[in-house]
Amino acid sequence: MARYTGPKTKKARAFGEAIYGYDKYFERRKYSPGQHGNTRRRRQKSEYAMQLMEKQKIKYTYGLLERQFRNLFDKANRKKGITGEVLLQMLEARLDNTVFRLGIAPTRRAARQLVSHKHILVNGIVTNIPSAELRPGDIVSVRGRSRGMEAIRESIQGKSDIRMFPWLEFNPDKMEGVFIQYPERDQIPEKVNEQLVVELYSK
Repeated sequence: MARYTGPKTKKARAFGEAIYGYDKYFERRKYSPGQHGNTRRRRQKSEYAMQLMEKQKIKYTYGLLERQFRNLFDKANRKKGITGEVLLQMLEARLDNTVFRLGIAPTRRAARQLVSHKHILVNGIVTNIPSAELRPGDIVSVRGRSRGMEAIRESIQGKSDIRMFPWLEFNPDKMEGVFIQYPERDQIPEKVNEQLVVELYSK
């Protein structure tokens, strides 16, 4: 199962944003990576460079590689609605992302691992495909024998208010959540410009 396994802080610095969550090393050096640090004058980026960077930011944020991301874009392009918004909705509906949003895992990487190792149920059925797309009404829960895992318990206890994601509901006692609906664009907290990705793939 292919995924990016390289340095996370370096990628966050390249995008100028902590795309993987709080990172103390990123906070110390909020400038582009490279031996010249932030002393080197940077040329203004071209339109193509900005579009490419935005696509890369979304890919690394949600943990997809190029082929998988392109296939998802093509699928979003065939659906009704604004392509960029539909793309983000489909990314948010991925099982690994939902497990992360519910607070069952502290990061998307950890959520992907929990799903792959068969700790997660969808509508009562073990599902080990991180990219599985949820539909409104689907119930995501922790498998019975996995509920005692310290990593899962700590993540749920340390989770901030789930109400910041109004398209989800979560019962921490049952370790069970519901994917209520696809989120609206203004509900998705990721700071990305999806329209630049649409323009890039439209060339």
